[in-house]
Amino acid sequence: MTIHLSALPSSIANLRAYATAPGDHRIMSFGADALDSRLSGGGLRAGALHEASASSCSVVDDAAATLFLAGIAAQEVRHLGAPVLWASTRQDLYAPGLAQAGLASADVIYAHARDDAALLAVVEDAVRDGTPSAVVGDVSKMSMVATRRLQLVAADADVPVLLLRRRRRRGDDPLSEPSAAWTRWRIASAPSERLGVAGLGRARWSVELVRQRGGEGFSLIVEGCDETGRLAVPAALGHRTAETAGTRRTAAG
Repeated sequence: MTIHLSALPSSIANLRAYATAPGDHRIMSFGADALDSRLSGGGLRAGALHEASASSCSVVDDAAATLFLAGIAAQEVRHLGAPVLWASTRQDLYAPGLAQAGLASADVIYAHARDDAALLAVVEDAVRDGTPSAVVGDVSKMSMVATRRLQLVAADADVPVLLLRRRRRRGDDPLSEPSAAWTRWRIASAPSERLGVAGLGRARWSVELVRQRGGEGFSLIVEGCDETGRLAVPAALGHRTAETAGTRRTAAG
């Protein structure tokens, strides 16, 4: 089926409406029951603000947090067939890395903003437009009011807003600041599985849900995004991880 560009926004809106039952919210599944079953809606609410931050200032943790959000966006691209808008004040995105997490260069529109204020304006405008399947942005500083605005416009447009909260300085924890985000995640790299031959196993991440509306936090070890953007729980750890990870309660905004 061929869809003219002029009809793209209405076509995406129809797909979003089709995936949502009356009175319900559209849900994005991780495709991993150990994650989805612990989320209050059985997955991530699509029309909502979701935040992720690296657990440390290390490059590997920052890359893990970036790819975590890229995987979520990649699954929306596969579902809706529309590109992702990725806004940043930096120029350090590595396109081949995003592609390995399922987000091909052809599926990403990059927007470079001069500062955080301009970036948030770009994100809000893109969400209100409704054309992107998801909007991703990395930001160092934003107010509680700004997060409320993004949560409201995301819910109204049924577009996921995925923010990578960067540290402004060593020792800062962006997730200690108040936020209206639906979920807040802290991501770190974890040791890969040992292989029987020389080489590197699939990346593993420590994924901590710091806060979610309507549910409790938790932490899990997962295998990083594959070429479709999906996470997985390591087979050898799946049962034990689900039993021992437990829940976490934090005071984070």
